Amino acid sequence: MASNVGNMGTAIPADIDLMILGHYKYGEGSVPVLVLHEWLAAHHNYLPMLSYVDAGRFTYLFADLRGYGLSGNFLGDFSAAEAAADVLRLADALGFESFCLVGHSMSGMIAQRVAADAPDRVNRLLLISPVPASGFKTDEAGFRSMAAIVENRAAAAAAVGARTGYRYGSAWVARKLDLMAAGGQSEPMMGYLRMFTGTDFADELAGLQTPVSVLVGEHDIEAYREATIVKNFGPLFPNLSVQVSREAGHYMMLETPVWAASRIEQFLEAA
Repeated sequence: MASNVGNMGTAIPADIDLMILGHYKYGEGSVPVLVLHEWLAAHHNYLPMLSYVDAGRFTYLFADLRGYGLSGNFLGDFSAAEAAADVLRLADALGFESFCLVGHSMSGMIAQRVAADAPDRVNRLLLISPVPASGFKTDEAGFRSMAAIVENRAAAAAAVGARTGYRYGSAWVARKLDLMAAGGQSEPMMGYLRMFTGTDFADELAGLQTPVSVLVGEHDIEAYREATIVKNFGPLFPNLSVQVSREAGHYMMLETPVWAASRIEQFLEAA
């Protein structure tokens, strides 16, 4: 059953029988926008942005991937192909023949998988600090280091700190870790970690004509900064633009929500 949350939007739990992702709906506009979340939180990351989006122009559907938030009991193999199929099934259930798509961090990879699988359905693709389609390949020690983030709060705090340039106080970091604890579970998070460290479909995207915008934060780690994004994404997407938030790191929807909402909608308005 759907429920209203703070008179802001509607939270709709996953329908496991129909294999429909849980999602949070906000807005009644004519332009549908499917929005996907990062590794360390569910759709709640985006809630600070909602005061600054045009709910009359756009309808936002913030989908929770399997194992997260409103899809917490909806499990699977946590692969990019599975997640992309889930997104397209959700779009079908909502009656969206085509749509704009937003992905953040690991779901930037998933959003690119959707665009590769159904390029005629994705009108515009906006990626926030995204994992490339080639993934983040790592050795066993590197994988263990990232896996520690899932189970160890201190390791998670260090990861969040590094991705925001160590610019914020302990209360902000604690709040981000609370979003992580509320949003995800260890099994799905480990599954998605294997996804974005062990998947590579970049060759399938070369020459994709879909307009693509990438938003990055100046205070993020090197893997997500402008120069790296241009290197990894430029050869694939001929219609690529990149913009930098000078006051954000990895979590611009939390750090600079007005800037993030404005840049997202400036790009999507042409849809």
